[in-house]
Amino acid sequence: MNTEHKKRPSRFVGIILVLILLIIVMFFVTLSTGVINISPMEVIKTLMNQGTDKQELVLFDFRLPGIVLAILIGAMLSVSGVILQGVTQNDLADPGILGINTGAGLAVVLFIFFFQDTFNSTASIFMMPLFALVGALFAAILIYSIAWKKGINPIRLVLVGIGVNAGFSAALIIFQLKMNPQDFRQATVWLSGDIWNASWMFVLALLPWLFILIPYALHKSNALNVITLGDEVAAGLGSKVEKERRILLIIAVALAGASVAAGGAIAFLGLVVPHITRKIIGPLHQYVIPISTLTGALLLMVADTIGKNLLTPTQIPVGIVVSILSAPYFVYLLMKTK
Repeated sequence: MNTEHKKRPSRFVGIILVLILLIIVMFFVTLSTGVINISPMEVIKTLMNQGTDKQELVLFDFRLPGIVLAILIGAMLSVSGVILQGVTQNDLADPGILGINTGAGLAVVLFIFFFQDTFNSTASIFMMPLFALVGALFAAILIYSIAWKKGINPIRLVLVGIGVNAGFSAALIIFQLKMNPQDFRQATVWLSGDIWNASWMFVLALLPWLFILIPYALHKSNALNVITLGDEVAAGLGSKVEKERRILLIIAVALAGASVAAGGAIAFLGLVVPHITRKIIGPLHQYVIPISTLTGALLLMVADTIGKNLLTPTQIPVGIVVSILSAPYFVYLLMKTK
């Protein structure tokens, strides 16, 4: 036991370094591939300000913002999934399954439908994550209120989340049908999970959410470790269970909401990544959260690259690629879960 405890920190550092290396490799692969092929050496030259005007336009204005957004969205959705699985004590919890993503998506669609014309493009980019947060918080509060019955039962919370998700999905369809055909098509693709507005402004809009919320989630990792032991044990250890659960839920909801604003309702990523991470490093969240951050970023980069290059010049929304890759694992978890 002591040997395993001593090995875990060094193993954690090793995994972090491997993931960073893989992200760097994937970063150059993604920059090199696409409708316009640019060799890795040309990518390096362009990054050092020695490329042609065309290469600089392709890399800096189109590909780099999309890659950075994929990293941010993958990291935030994965950490959101880690927290939700911890606070609900349910291995099948996920921002998409619980209805949080759909609540955020509904708020963004309402913003586009009613208010986008009243803001300039720059203001709307920074407003959308806030609207997504409001929608996600509304969904979370609604789910929490309905699921509350002398405390929160994890299974009841997930079942209520599935029901609320269905209701929000119906409301989304109603508003989509009121849109003109072009907006309807764009909203449908975005809601399936699509990094639809890859720009440096969107990157700036998401960066504060990442750099504030994920470190705070890591700060709360010990509280999350205690909550996963069960409410009675956590209370016996002196934890203020409901207070900590609410704080952690707000963090998870905010991360998911901001992700939906930029990448739509990407399903299963927040479900699968925490399971992969726990198999690699174990259940302690001070290890799980950093590794999930990098694993989610890497997986979404891979999915985004596949979606953009598999059927070139047609692009497959990244959410569909993630669903195809993750659905078999979800079925396996469903069969495995008692």
